[in-house]
Amino acid sequence: MAAQDLTPQLRTRLGRLEKAVGWFVTLATLLMLGGLAYYVYHLAALKGWFVPKALYFAYLESGAGIKIGDKVKLMGFDAGEITMIKPEEPNSGENVYVQLQVFGDNIGYIWDDSILKVKSAGVLGSRYLEVTKGGTRSTTDLHATYKMAGGRITSVWSREQKSFINWSKGSAPYELLVDEPPELSSQLDAMVGMLKVSLTNILQLTNSLGRTLDNAANATSNVNELLIDARPLIRNVTLITDSLKQPGGSLGEWLIPAAMNQQLTFLLTNANSTVGNVNATVTNANTNLVIVFSNITVSLENLASLTSNLNAQVQRNNNIVSSVSKLIVDTDGMVQGLKKHWLLRSAFKDEKEAGGTVPRPKNAKGAGRE
Repeated sequence: MAAQDLTPQLRTRLGRLEKAVGWFVTLATLLMLGGLAYYVYHLAALKGWFVPKALYFAYLESGAGIKIGDKVKLMGFDAGEITMIKPEEPNSGENVYVQLQVFGDNIGYIWDDSILKVKSAGVLGSRYLEVTKGGTRSTTDLHATYKMAGGRITSVWSREQKSFINWSKGSAPYELLVDEPPELSSQLDAMVGMLKVSLTNILQLTNSLGRTLDNAANATSNVNELLIDARPLIRNVTLITDSLKQPGGSLGEWLIPAAMNQQLTFLLTNANSTVGNVNATVTNANTNLVIVFSNITVSLENLASLTSNLNAQVQRNNNIVSSVSKLIVDTDGMVQGLKKHWLLRSAFKDEKEAGGTVPRPKNAKGAGRE
């Protein structure tokens, strides 16, 4: 039906409907374009299109379990991605060349002591790369790998020149040291080899254990036979021990008969009495000697006092003849000599203990002088 055939009311309603459909299509188109723009922006943010990117490379033993586009971790977060994986030349001495790029602020965490670690991501052999945070060594000689200014990279650290050099987009990437353990399959192969060796040793051990058990069975049978043969000996020992329990058959009476025991008792009693008598005799003799030496000491002290008094009187009296004086002096010298004799030396006390010095007699020529 042509639009001219419609009534004015229908034509008005149809025009409104066409406008609504047009606005809807326009709005849907704008929403689709907005969603596409957001997707492109989000993808660009994930790819790091709007942030600076620093290139790094490393050499691996094997490229198994990793692929281009895999995320690179830094402290557990996604910090970059792998951009290139290729084998090295046969004569280069290296196996696999891996290039990766790190985005934005993550570049500041990577210093010259950072290490690229290869870690296992599961039991199926997959692996991933993780860069360790730099600046952890206990030294002051640490440097960042890249310097940034104004949101872009300006210089890179050179290990050869020991300084920062200018960087541009065509510059070579920075090399990272690698910590790569053997891949899971190699570890499993090594574990299987160890299990084979262990099983062989276990089998040998079981064989040795079987032989040991056989020897133990033979030994127990021999011990049983030995115990059977030792039964008479055990019975005899039992009889001997029973005899030892009785007074009439004790071991002491076997070794020392009753008659010898009486003689030994009598002999020891006499010896004890003799030792007591000797001890008493020695004690009495010691006491008598002490008394004798005490009496001698008293007598000698009295004689010394007498001679000293006589000597003093002679010295004071000028009328006594020189012969008497000489006799007294000689007698005093004899007493002094007896005091120095080895047998009577201990009987005299020290002059200091006696309370003073004993006056010595003067010679004959000065006997009459004071």
